[in-house]
Amino acid sequence: MFEKQNIKKLAPVALAFAFVGGTSFAAYEHFSKPDTISNWVETNMPVMKTRLEEKSTGTNVAMIPADFSLASQKATAAVVHIKSTMKAERNVSQMEVPEELKDFFGGRSPFGQDAPQGSGRGEKPQASGSGVIINPDGFIVTNNHVIQGAESLEVTLADKRTFKAKVIGSDPNTDIALIQIEAKNLPALSFGNSENVKVGQWVLAVGNPYNLTSTVTAGIVSAKGRSINILGENSKAPVESFIQTDAAVNPGNSGGALVDLNGNLIGINTAIASQTGSFAGYSFAVPSSIAHKVVEDISKFGSVQRGYLGVGISEVDGAKVKSYDLKVDEGVRVENFADQSAAREAGIKVGDVITKIDGHDIESVAQLQEAIAQHKPGDKVLVNVNRDGADKIVTVALKSSAGTLVAEKSAQTFDNLGIELQDLTAQQKRAWDVEQGVQVSQINAGKVRQNTDMQDGFVITKIDKTPVGNVQQAMKALEGKKGGVMIEGVYPGSQETQYYAIGL
Repeated sequence: MFEKQNIKKLAPVALAFAFVGGTSFAAYEHFSKPDTISNWVETNMPVMKTRLEEKSTGTNVAMIPADFSLASQKATAAVVHIKSTMKAERNVSQMEVPEELKDFFGGRSPFGQDAPQGSGRGEKPQASGSGVIINPDGFIVTNNHVIQGAESLEVTLADKRTFKAKVIGSDPNTDIALIQIEAKNLPALSFGNSENVKVGQWVLAVGNPYNLTSTVTAGIVSAKGRSINILGENSKAPVESFIQTDAAVNPGNSGGALVDLNGNLIGINTAIASQTGSFAGYSFAVPSSIAHKVVEDISKFGSVQRGYLGVGISEVDGAKVKSYDLKVDEGVRVENFADQSAAREAGIKVGDVITKIDGHDIESVAQLQEAIAQHKPGDKVLVNVNRDGADKIVTVALKSSAGTLVAEKSAQTFDNLGIELQDLTAQQKRAWDVEQGVQVSQINAGKVRQNTDMQDGFVITKIDKTPVGNVQQAMKALEGKKGGVMIEGVYPGSQETQYYAIGL
């Protein structure tokens, strides 16, 4: 089955708020669905040298080709092929209502037409990609866009064994997902330290382009900290700080491994710059520093625990230096603050230029994103700022996106439905003109993702016609439900009631 190709050409956009991009490639493309990545079991495999040792006589150093065979062998054993069966495209008039719920609407569809007979589904499309085993017990890391919208996932190992996979969790903000298969003692890759990766060093990309299994290509790191404005369409707070390479990557490589010559996993292949949909010279990978944090959070908490500075920023350039009479020519300038900003509470001011985070130089928005994305709410970071020529170090206790110091305790995960809920604030109720309800803060693997088109942010106002005003009431309404459930509510800013009938 050839991979589904759904090319999205995205023009670069200059943003003024906290997460800013700014490259000038003609188009960027996600690889088609299912791919996955993983961790390596750490070994001390040596890197093959690219030159002979210099002799004591002072003669010229002789160059020899690098040997990629050991890293290739290690990586291909842990990279898997993922095939996903996608949900058939359906409009609302085609959506099925479980038999148990038809009495709610007098045997008719809530969408104003008779409920369809039979499945009402078209042929289910399929797609393929790559993934990496990161744990011997079958945990696999891949891209979120590989598993998003998938009804089922099939994983083929390097030894040709196949398994059904389940989604443990995903993070659209970084395009990383974690899935698992029921298998033991699998070859796995260890996460390397992407912060130590140097521009110019050799890397290998391993995956399944065009269904060509276990394909290895070589190249060098072309740049670090690239932001290409590709994640904003499907995420609220995209984190882009890609490793750019010239290793050949094509559709089907998504979620595959980017490794160094020791075979350590330093990135997850995610996107290419292309006007045709095929490799045109550059590819982009999520750094292991970000991917590792995401999958660790998902495995421990079920969702990503991400800390925020709460600042709106822009990159320092020659024009800003001149316009604002800045005393430094590199960094990011603080433009404004979120309502409940950790940075503002710590003493940072509008006009400050952030130059370092925890001692690491910050030269771009993407670098700041990467540095902060490795922390959770409550973590303290050292922020170097330049204020009117004076250097200051400020300690900031990061908050969650909601402005709390720790991840919100009110959020509850409903495993079967695959949703996380949180209470509405009084301010949200007024802004959205709702009297009661709970908000779907995140949609994970489960019945909701499989059977509906519900999006993050949906406000549930009723469950089986029973009003719900908080998370506890929602839990009670769902407790012991069998057969099916009808969820009713609205999206923020809309007065149109939406219905989701879900079979349990």
